[in-house]
Amino acid sequence: MKLKHTLSAVLLTAAGLVAPLAGAPAAQADTLICDQYGSTTIGGKYVVMNNRWGSSATQCINVTGSGFRIQTQQGSTSGGAPLSYPAVYVGCHYANCSPGTNLPRQLSRIGSAPSSISYTYAGGTFDASYDIWMDPTAKTNGVNQMELMIWFNRVGGVQPVGGRVGTTSIGGRSWEVWQGNNGGNDVVSYVAQSAISSWSFNVLDFVNDVDARTRVDRSWYLTSIQAGFEPWSGGVGLAVNSFSASVS
Repeated sequence: MKLKHTLSAVLLTAAGLVAPLAGAPAAQADTLICDQYGSTTIGGKYVVMNNRWGSSATQCINVTGSGFRIQTQQGSTSGGAPLSYPAVYVGCHYANCSPGTNLPRQLSRIGSAPSSISYTYAGGTFDASYDIWMDPTAKTNGVNQMELMIWFNRVGGVQPVGGRVGTTSIGGRSWEVWQGNNGGNDVVSYVAQSAISSWSFNVLDFVNDVDARTRVDRSWYLTSIQAGFEPWSGGVGLAVNSFSASVS
């Protein structure tokens, strides 16, 4: 089953158009997932997914108690959409909801959404993507209408969906802003000026900027917060060392 629309333009990416993920028991440290759409839970709160939607080649992730590492990546593509989106998330993603989540939640009912991420980078062509999904309805399955991407790093000439529309300052950092549509949903991407290995921030700072730029308003719902990688080639050793996100 294909998880994501293939994009015709070169080097376009949409990190999360995926179909239902296979459930699995809660992970202990050092759990290996090689199933194409395999997933498991960590910390009693988050889902980790292998999500190899764009390739038939083997990809395996080593799941730890706090994140994951790409252990095997045998696929390669020179353009178009990436091979996969291995990631960790909180919320609901194609009917696979993280344990005890309070998402979807209407934006008007969110006072704060603190998050923290730590990445390890390695060789290959990839982006390190933090995804925030929103929709006009409290959707727990299917494609959301708005994808907010934060690119903490990109290597190998890849670029977000659409075109660059300017720069902005959020959370004390400068970001390139890109906007477009991948054929399934709108995408606003914030690209770091240089690689960021770790950061703690408020997700709402980015959501508020999207609100000011697009048709998203406070009646929309936040459905999931995700962090991972989109590899086009290579990527062994890329890791999310730790991830946390909460919504109140």
